[in-house]
Amino acid sequence: MKQIKLLAQYYVDLLVKLGLVRFSMLLALALVALAVIVQVGITLVLNGTVHDTDIVRSVFFGLLITPWAVYFLSVVVDQLEESRQRLSKLVSKLEEMRARDMELNRQLTENITQLNLEIEERKRAEEAREEAMQDLENEVYQREKAQVELAEQTALLRSFIDASPDLIYYRNEKGQFSGCNRAMEDLTGKKEKDLVGLTPWDVYREDIASKVVETDQQVFDNNVSLTYEQWLEYKDGRKAYFELRKLPFYSRDGRRLGLVGFGREITERKRYQDALEKASRDKTAFISTISHELRTPLNGIVGLSRMLLETRLSEEQLGYLRTIHVSAITLGNIFNDIIDMDKSDRSRLELMPQPLDFPDFVSEIENISALMAQQNGLRFTLDRLTDLPPAVKVDATRLRQILWNLVGNAVKFTKQGAVNVTVSCDIEDDMAHLQFDVEDSGVGIPQEEQDKIFAMYYQVKQGEDNLHAVGTGIGLAVSRKLARLMNGDITVDSEVGEGSNFTVTLSVPVCAPVSNKEKVNAEQSPLHILLVEDIELNITVATNLLESLGHSVDVARSGQEALNMYPQSEYDLLLLDIQLPDMTGFDIAQTLRNSGDALPPLVALTANVIKDKTEYIRNGMDDAISKPISVSAVAEVIERLALQCPVATEAAEVKKRKKPGNDMLDKLLDLEMLTSYVDIVGPEPVFQSIKMFEDLMPEYIQILESNMTAKDQDGIASEAHKIKGAAGSIGLKHIQKVAQKAQSPELPAWWENIADWVDEIKEGYVQDLEVLKQWLEDYSKEV
Repeated sequence: MKQIKLLAQYYVDLLVKLGLVRFSMLLALALVALAVIVQVGITLVLNGTVHDTDIVRSVFFGLLITPWAVYFLSVVVDQLEESRQRLSKLVSKLEEMRARDMELNRQLTENITQLNLEIEERKRAEEAREEAMQDLENEVYQREKAQVELAEQTALLRSFIDASPDLIYYRNEKGQFSGCNRAMEDLTGKKEKDLVGLTPWDVYREDIASKVVETDQQVFDNNVSLTYEQWLEYKDGRKAYFELRKLPFYSRDGRRLGLVGFGREITERKRYQDALEKASRDKTAFISTISHELRTPLNGIVGLSRMLLETRLSEEQLGYLRTIHVSAITLGNIFNDIIDMDKSDRSRLELMPQPLDFPDFVSEIENISALMAQQNGLRFTLDRLTDLPPAVKVDATRLRQILWNLVGNAVKFTKQGAVNVTVSCDIEDDMAHLQFDVEDSGVGIPQEEQDKIFAMYYQVKQGEDNLHAVGTGIGLAVSRKLARLMNGDITVDSEVGEGSNFTVTLSVPVCAPVSNKEKVNAEQSPLHILLVEDIELNITVATNLLESLGHSVDVARSGQEALNMYPQSEYDLLLLDIQLPDMTGFDIAQTLRNSGDALPPLVALTANVIKDKTEYIRNGMDDAISKPISVSAVAEVIERLALQCPVATEAAEVKKRKKPGNDMLDKLLDLEMLTSYVDIVGPEPVFQSIKMFEDLMPEYIQILESNMTAKDQDGIASEAHKIKGAAGSIGLKHIQKVAQKAQSPELPAWWENIADWVDEIKEGYVQDLEVLKQWLEDYSKEV
């Protein structure tokens, strides 16, 4: 079949190549030749011979069928050609279609590839989206979980904050509340939502708010935390004492948002501190009472022994009496040490400088020290290395206490040998630079302990052979403190077995020589004196001393006896013992003051060491004297009080001219201001001002005490300034003066004395007000 197709194709190609005519002629010849060959072949097969007719017949037959064959073949060829051409066209179209199909297939392949890529990308994007959705769902879950945990923590923290008894609050930069806990709500009486946006001025009293705002501003200005103490007031009026702490707080970017505050109530602690202070005061009162009770018989011993030393005695009796006298004085010094120990514990050691005859003072130290050394079988010398100033201004009692303590220690720690005191003075610019050296040949002090001996209660360890030399460890500590208060110091140089040398240095002002006219005048001007005393020893000592000065003395042994005796005689001076069997000397003075009569000077007698006479004056006395009574003290009082006007014959006229209690009133009240004020406006406005002062003072005192607890120097000065102004406006001169000192931190030893000044204000203003009211009533009646 394939060969036929190839042959047919060959004929067609040949026809096309030769053309129709030549192909017809060639086909005719081929057919004739085929016919001849077939005829010859058949004839030969059948007949065995070939005739010309057979050949002609064959030629003829070939010629006959040639046209038809040519036609047929031509038609066939034409159709074949036409079919070929159509086929070629179809092939071409097929080729085109194939090419187009190939192109489409290529494009389709590319599209499929691109689509596959897009599908892959979409798959990846879908996977990424699903992964992102998973991450988002996980993040949402974590965030929701964190929010739940945060809400739980916030609720827990809020529960902790609300459960806290301490105040917790927040304020912004404008000072407005931003939030608080329940304790703060209880304090202010406002819920947190009501408190937000308010300032301290809207919440607290003005005086409290001012302190709160002031401390807030300090936190903002200095960008540091601040801790202080302050009284705050609850809505119901209950007051509580708080320890407050404030500190700035910031955002994450470091921007300051405001401050956060914490407040812990320490009212109980404050009460405990007050109780401790009261216990300290009770201890002081106990020490003073014990000291008084011990001093009462001791004063008799000192007084009587001093009087006996002036009588005729044998040498042996004189020696014994001197020992008694010095022992009593030494025992008195021990009492002073006990009292000074208590005052030193409360940092209230005070000085009262007065003009002192310095050569006489040194001679006194020499005489008494010699007696102390003689009693222990020791030699004593006192050398004056330079000329001494006639007089200096110093607290003689405290200086004497220092020197007696050093000499007493030197005697006590020296078994044999000598004690030597040297005194020198260098005067420069009206200041005397004094130096006392107390040297002994005693046991000495180890080098490693020389820095410790001035500590309170410290005792140098002594060997077995020196067990007699035992001290309290108080005297040196108090002595050094006193020396330093006098702008000086005490140093020591010692070697074990060789003795010790204590050096006292002081810088004190030089003053005019002390006059002895008091004693002369007292002796030349006899007075009629009422002595109120219940101890026989004290009566004997005081009576003998006063009579030796030429005065006459009546004695009352109780307060009631004194009140009964007073109207029956003309007295120029009353000496009142403070502690009597039936009443105090203050009670006697108050009773006499209330009588409305003109009074002679009232002078208190006390066994306590007097450092401030304000209390005695405030309670009706004109002055106070410590027992045992000394000639100089009595002479000074008589000269200043009793001899300021004629006595005896002119006494009645003087009483008419003198208003009751003027000496006391002048110290407590500004009488000049009060008199002119009452004369202008009348007494009623003054009573109203007094009432206002009484209403304000408790608050002033409360704030002052809170500032004292907080050690707030500015707050103390500020409140003292308010008190000074208020007291001055109603004529309370004494309170005004004390407040003036309290408001002046620049004063020497201000911190050491401020507690006393505050106590004096707190305890004294009520009594001063009573004096003012009584004066105002009396003056109003006179007007």
